[in-house]
Amino acid sequence: MLIIGERINGMFNDIKRAIQERDPAPVQEWARRQEQAGARALDINVGPAVEDKVGAMKWLVEVVQEVSDLTLCLDTTNIKAIEEGLKLCKKPAIINSTSADREKIEKLFPLAVEYGASLIGLTMNKNGIPKDADTRLALAMELVAAADEFGLPMEDLYIDPLILPANVAQDHAPEVLKTLYQVKLLANPAPKTVLGISNVSQNCQDRSLLNRTFLAMAMACGLDAAIVDACDEELMATAAAAEVLRNRTVYCDSFVKVFKSQ
Repeated sequence: MLIIGERINGMFNDIKRAIQERDPAPVQEWARRQEQAGARALDINVGPAVEDKVGAMKWLVEVVQEVSDLTLCLDTTNIKAIEEGLKLCKKPAIINSTSADREKIEKLFPLAVEYGASLIGLTMNKNGIPKDADTRLALAMELVAAADEFGLPMEDLYIDPLILPANVAQDHAPEVLKTLYQVKLLANPAPKTVLGISNVSQNCQDRSLLNRTFLAMAMACGLDAAIVDACDEELMATAAAAEVLRNRTVYCDSFVKVFKSQ
């Protein structure tokens, strides 16, 4: 289970201010904290409030790599910022993300292949996020076909079926779980799957409870990676327990500690 720390994101005030002032301290502190908590990749998102997204992405990649060797997940809709970030990554990165729209597919799949990066593909297009699993799966199949077309190894493709907040789209959650399970039937080898778990609890009460419950349910359906609050100790413990109970890791009495250190 790949845990991708979500906290280096310009949507958070401290990170937005750090980017604007080019102050590396908050960014590097969150990089260290998330790695110590068990993250094995770090999502790097410049946020919407920064005009120079290319410069911000390059700066974030550089300052994070000063203190961490974790895989970076470059998270922006600005393709130029993605490419410039990829050039600076010391190890193959993850591109977050492309939709199933053809114009984005034609730009981002070749970019991933050129830099040996993994790519997150969203089950959405210009029509938005579908409600049902069948439409999500049809879009996932387009992304799987694109991987074959452009030569992206299937193990480097992550399908994100896109969970929405429970308080506005409660009926989406079962459809996302169904999609996670059925995505594995689309190819052999199968693409991987990923979710931005915290989306399920946006503007909800008891966010941590919703997040960790949905994470466990998604893992039972075959989830391979999750963008999460890696510093939420109860969520990380839930992930560790789920790995044991789906027989992905060998049980030991210190299984939570082992999960965070792997």
